[in-house]
Amino acid sequence: MKTILVIILVLAIVAGAIWASTKYFGLFADADKDGIPDEVEDAVEDVKATAKEVKRRAKRVKEELGDIGGAVKDVAEQVGDVAQAVKGKPRKGRKPKSKK
Repeated sequence: MKTILVIILVLAIVAGAIWASTKYFGLFADADKDGIPDEVEDAVEDVKATAKEVKRRAKRVKEELGDIGGAVKDVAEQVGDVAQAVKGKPRKGRKPKSKK
């Protein structure tokens, strides 16, 4: 029981020393005086910006995959036309424009 109390006391002393060094001695830059070091705030902002960029890119990739899916469907429909053209059957697609 005494060892647990000693460990808690040591942790409390360490936490107090860290708090005092950041609050009163200014060992870490804190321009807005909110108790959070500026380096930590900058890191959090960078993570948020990176997350936004990842979401934007994921959305664009999803759009492109949708476009590819549509193109693959068109190709699949036209594969049968190629086989018929090899056999010599007439074209089923749009008639070519008449030249004047």
